[in-house]
Amino acid sequence: MKKTTKKSWMIVSALTIGMAVFAPHQAGAASVKPTNEITVQAEQQIKGTIKSVYEDSITIKGKDGKNYYIGIQKFSDEQIAKMKLAEGQEISVEGSVVQDYSDFNTFDVYKKSLPKEVTKEDLAKLEKLFNQTKKLEKEEKYDEVEKINLEMDKITKPYFLASWVPESFEEVLKSYGFSDKNIVIKENDKKQLKAIYEQWIKLEKSGKEEKAQEKFDEFQKILQPYLDALYPPVPFEEYISDIDVDIPAEALPKLKTLYKNAQKADQDKNDQLSEKLWVEFDEMINPYMKPLSFEDYMSEFDFEIKAKDKAQLKKLYEEATALDKKGDYEKSDEKWVAIDKILNPYFEANKEILISASKVTINGKAYLTQHK
Repeated sequence: MKKTTKKSWMIVSALTIGMAVFAPHQAGAASVKPTNEITVQAEQQIKGTIKSVYEDSITIKGKDGKNYYIGIQKFSDEQIAKMKLAEGQEISVEGSVVQDYSDFNTFDVYKKSLPKEVTKEDLAKLEKLFNQTKKLEKEEKYDEVEKINLEMDKITKPYFLASWVPESFEEVLKSYGFSDKNIVIKENDKKQLKAIYEQWIKLEKSGKEEKAQEKFDEFQKILQPYLDALYPPVPFEEYISDIDVDIPAEALPKLKTLYKNAQKADQDKNDQLSEKLWVEFDEMINPYMKPLSFEDYMSEFDFEIKAKDKAQLKKLYEEATALDKKGDYEKSDEKWVAIDKILNPYFEANKEILISASKVTINGKAYLTQHK
């Protein structure tokens, strides 16, 4: 069980420029093994039903029974909006097989995030750096990838700053939702906050990052008491009532004291003590946590399991959770390993085939990618 983390409040997204640095690819992002063992063509057409929709990808259950992860990054935002993708829709996709999730992120896709004002000369520099990151990622040299990402940021940040239109102070303050709880900011504090916000904008636009951060911290310091009132610490009784536990009466006082001390360490920003106390709290409450029923556990998988395997899994699962409850993690680990051994062939058989889409047909209308 994880502790309920006290929110580390930062100025809302409007205040973080809305021009977040666009790294070409998150270092260490999830990857998959090559799908060579799956019988598919390099270019193919898939027909099926949409299982889930993300910002720039969808998953499909093909009519052939296979699972597909479809990257639609090559389409424009306008095209994707017009598709009106939704779970349960019938869809047809044409595209090529890729070997890894990172392969969806081409330079053409990366360019979509850049302001139109970026010059051809800077685009050429960015493409060269981008290709270097792709090579280094395959070699798992993530420290070097990070260095190149910083080089790319230096090129792109002036363009983002030039095109950045900050929200008004009033819009920023409203976005916090203080009025929802009738929290009124004192007039003097509001004047100070507005002045700091305007100074912060000037410093950000002039590229003075260290001084801008100082203003950010000033803004945070004045606003923090109001944020604490907006999101007060959750009382122990409320926290316990929200989780599925069965705690004996004699254990409650010690747990409550530990919970309050951990919250106080959070408020005092004593990170070392906070971490220590939350670990103690987790260790103390874990034996009282009710595990998922076997049926709920199995509902997480979207594939059918043979009756014989399911019976064996049920026995192992109940033994593993019982051992976890006793704190006998060495023996429970053996049970979880046995569970994985049964499930792994199912995961392998049902793993997603990765397709980079070049054509999507949905609701009787076809869309062709704007990038090769």
